[in-house]
Amino acid sequence: MKNLLTKQGLTLLTAALSLSLLAGCGSSQSDSGTEEKTAWDEIKEEGTLTVATSGTLFPTSFREEGTDELTGFEVEVVREIANRLELEVEFTELGFDEMLTSVQTGKVDMAANDIESTEDRKEKFAFSTPFKYSYGTAIVRKDDLSGIKTMEDLKGKKAAGASTSVYMETARSYGAEEVVYDNATNEVYLRDVAIGRTDVILNDYYLQTLALAAFPELNITIHPDLKYSPSEVSVVMNKDNEELVENVNRVIGEMLEDGTIAEISGQFFNGADVTQKVEIEE
Repeated sequence: MKNLLTKQGLTLLTAALSLSLLAGCGSSQSDSGTEEKTAWDEIKEEGTLTVATSGTLFPTSFREEGTDELTGFEVEVVREIANRLELEVEFTELGFDEMLTSVQTGKVDMAANDIESTEDRKEKFAFSTPFKYSYGTAIVRKDDLSGIKTMEDLKGKKAAGASTSVYMETARSYGAEEVVYDNATNEVYLRDVAIGRTDVILNDYYLQTLALAAFPELNITIHPDLKYSPSEVSVVMNKDNEELVENVNRVIGEMLEDGTIAEISGQFFNGADVTQKVEIEE
């Protein structure tokens, strides 16, 4: 009888504990009311998409002369993305390295500044569907091409740019000496090459062409023989914000299909459609 009572007591105690745990779970769920909000929920609730950009990279992100209005190819693409997501957009102007850090830490939702998707970056960030295709070129002095004939001649030359850009990585890989600027304007970069403070700027073909056209008086040109690294440009987001990535890709797909991004491209790249893939002989 003693053993039977012990077993019965244990059974009753176990049942009581189970009921208590179930009640506790039910209470906790009702106390919280709803499930924990996601980053996307918070964006929708605030009604604003926060975006890091430089404000100094013509024609991607810049201020038109005589105005305080931020514009540019990617600025306008992002504005349309936000509009289709029924969100306002708030831009924060940062240097290249800082904008990527801000995405990673959640200070901003997105970065848009002619940022190429690379395998290393894909390990840390989420990249949207690409909407700009290009390749690398080199701005050099017009009178002597800065003493550069091939990519191998970059060794020992002073290359200007952002330290973590794919173009500076390319310059370093060929032995160039990097000269880093903190969110400087195109004019500063270009004049330094012209006067010999630096020797070369490696960057995107479309950006280089337009930057060059803006300062025809300078002793600089795009190297006729250096074409390398076909590239894809996307907006960059935090990998953990999967819902944001999904929604941004959805509307970018719509904008590519209906020609909206191609139309914006024409406004900023002298009629060129940067949404079309390019092929080069390296």
